[in-house]
Amino acid sequence: MSRGFVREDDQEEAPFIPPRAALPDGVMNYMTPRGLQLLRDEREAMEVERAAIIGSDDERRRQQAVINGKLDLLNERIVTARVVEPANDGQQEVRFGCTVSFEHRVGPQKGKRFTFTLVGVDEASVKEGRIAFTAPIARALMGKRVGEIAEFPLGPVVQELKIIEVS
Repeated sequence: MSRGFVREDDQEEAPFIPPRAALPDGVMNYMTPRGLQLLRDEREAMEVERAAIIGSDDERRRQQAVINGKLDLLNERIVTARVVEPANDGQQEVRFGCTVSFEHRVGPQKGKRFTFTLVGVDEASVKEGRIAFTAPIARALMGKRVGEIAEFPLGPVVQELKIIEVS
């Protein structure tokens, strides 16, 4: 239809849909089985929310557009997921899905210990002790074994992180 036959007040502004956590170009969307289940649970909750929308036609249409946009992004993540089972082979090496404890050997955090589980970007939460495998500190720790030192540049200082435990 020609724009000449459309009233200006009929035009709705497209809703802003915030993007999901970024995956670097060319990086596979690895996640743990727990991470995939969390995404599926999130999708189910959104579908329930979409079915329960009430209000005027305009309000419902806007709310549905937002939920549909979020569902599209979520479904893309689910479809591209590559589930990696955490290794349970006794190798004391930092890998995707493992939990690693390390200690800062130099710098302002010298002597402090931290424990993180390396997970997919959608399930990362520092508050819960889960960091994305794409995070710089995770990349520095990957492949290291108990007792080894990982170097991690943090501003002008290179941090030395000693691997204490891998499980």
